[in-house]
Amino acid sequence: MRRLNSKAEGKETAMRRIYWVIVMALLMVVVVRAEDTKLAQTGFQFMSVGSDARGSALGSAMTAVEMGCGSMQYNPAGMARMKKMVDITIGQNNWIDNIKYNLVSVAVSPSGGRYGVIGVSLLAVDYGEVQGTMVWENEQGYIDTEILHPSSFSAGIGYAKTLTNKFAVGGQVKIAGQQLGKSVVPTGDADDSLKVKRNVQTAIAYDFGTLYKTGFKSLVFGMSVNNFSREIKYETENFELPLTFKIGISIDLMDFMPQMGGRQSLVMSVDATHPRDYPEQMNIGLEYGFHEMLKLRMGYMLVSDEQNISFGFGLQKYGIGIDYAYAPFGVFDNIQMFTLRFNY
Repeated sequence: MRRLNSKAEGKETAMRRIYWVIVMALLMVVVVRAEDTKLAQTGFQFMSVGSDARGSALGSAMTAVEMGCGSMQYNPAGMARMKKMVDITIGQNNWIDNIKYNLVSVAVSPSGGRYGVIGVSLLAVDYGEVQGTMVWENEQGYIDTEILHPSSFSAGIGYAKTLTNKFAVGGQVKIAGQQLGKSVVPTGDADDSLKVKRNVQTAIAYDFGTLYKTGFKSLVFGMSVNNFSREIKYETENFELPLTFKIGISIDLMDFMPQMGGRQSLVMSVDATHPRDYPEQMNIGLEYGFHEMLKLRMGYMLVSDEQNISFGFGLQKYGIGIDYAYAPFGVFDNIQMFTLRFNY
C-alpha cells in the first residue's frame, strides 16, 4: 500500500513540475511577444469573438472555468471533467452591426470519462448584406455591382482528459474559412480586360490548454493557446489568425465564508490575455449560484476600446439550461447572446 501511495505521489509531483514548466514557458513567450507592437494585423477576427452567453457574461474570463463542450471556445481542457455523458450547446450571438454568430457544440464522455472526452464544434457567421462596388471612370469614381453576402465558419474536433485528479489537458484542431464575396479585377492583359474573382480563404488552426487544481480550497489555474496557425493571404500580404495566449485562475469565494455555504456559490475568475494584435488585457468574471439552478453573472474587461462591462444570468433544471448575456459596446450600441444547454 505504501508503495502504491508513493507511486501516486510521485506521479502527482511529476505532473505538477511539468505544469509549472509549461506555465513558465508560456510566460516567457508572452514576455517576448509583448515587445512586438504590431497591432491590428490579423485576419479571421471572427475567431476571437466569444459566442457563449455564459462566457461573455463573465467577461470571457473562462480559462480556468470548467464548462463542458462550451470550453472548446476558451480552453479545451475545461471539458475533461464533464459530469454527464453527453453535453450539447446551441447558441446565437447578436453581434454589432447585425452580425450574427450561430454556434453548435457537442461533447461525449464515454465510460465516465475513463477514455477522455471528445467534442465537436461548429460556428457560422452571417455578416448580412453588403453592397458591392467597382472602380469606374465616372463622377463618383465607382459603380454598384451586386449585393454581397460575406460569411465565415469554423469547425473543430477536440479531446480532453484528466491525467490525475488535479491535472487535465485538452486540445482542438479546427478548419476555419471566410468568403468575402466576388470582386472584378483587371486580368493584366494588354486589352485591359476584367475578370471576376471569388475572395475565399481557409486555414487550419489549433487550440490547446491545461487545468490544474491546486488543492487549496477550490483554486484552479488554467492556461491556453488559441488559434495557432500558419500565415495565409488573400492577395499579396500574409496575415495570421488571432493567436491568443491566456493564463487564468478561478475560485469559489464561498470557501472563505462557510457560514454562507450550502447550496450557494460565488465563483470569481480572472484571465490575463496576450492577443497577437492587441495590447495585453485582463478579464474578470463573477458568478453567483443559488441551488445550482439560478446563476447571476457580471464581467469586466480591462484595456478594451469599446467593450468592458457585461451582465447575464442562467437557469438550469433537469438537464436543460438557458443562458443570456448583455454587454454595452460603446458606439455600436449593445450585444446580446442566448445559449441553450442540454446534458444527460
